Amino acid sequence: MIETISGALLIMIMRICDVSIGTIRTIMVVQGRKYLAGMTGFFEVLIWVFAIRFVMQHLDNIANLFGYAGGFGLGNIIGITIEQKIGLGFVQMNIISKYFTDKIAATLRKSKYGVTILPAEGGSGGISIIVIITPRKVQKKIIALIEKIDAEAFITVQHSLPYRGFMHGARK
Repeated sequence: MIETISGALLIMIMRICDVSIGTIRTIMVVQGRKYLAGMTGFFEVLIWVFAIRFVMQHLDNIANLFGYAGGFGLGNIIGITIEQKIGLGFVQMNIISKYFTDKIAATLRKSKYGVTILPAEGGSGGISIIVIITPRKVQKKIIALIEKIDAEAFITVQHSLPYRGFMHGARK
């Protein structure tokens, strides 16, 4: 009985590891980090092969199948959580504030973030859009700064893949 449960737990742990690594690898592929993606892919598949080998050798044990499936599900959750913590890549944030554009921009610049203000036309007339391209790991900090000034500010965030040019990350 202990052997049955320990085998299923071993499979689950291996699946958690390989799926978590796979989540990080997928993000690296999307960001064009081919060498890191290749290296992480090697370890992802190596762990997966060991897990599937153990499952195939013990197909009569239903607990192994549940360990395999449970590890896959938990691996997704853990992989996404890890990736959110390390915040790979860059984001472009667009901020629209009805009344506090200048104050938000000044606060962000004072905090050493690069800010561009673009004129725009909304349904009720002229507005300004604050644009920031920043490492994703500081996204929450920037949103907190904005919300201290204007809790009603409209904020969008999307993945950004800088092509070339100067990034202000060295300002700090």
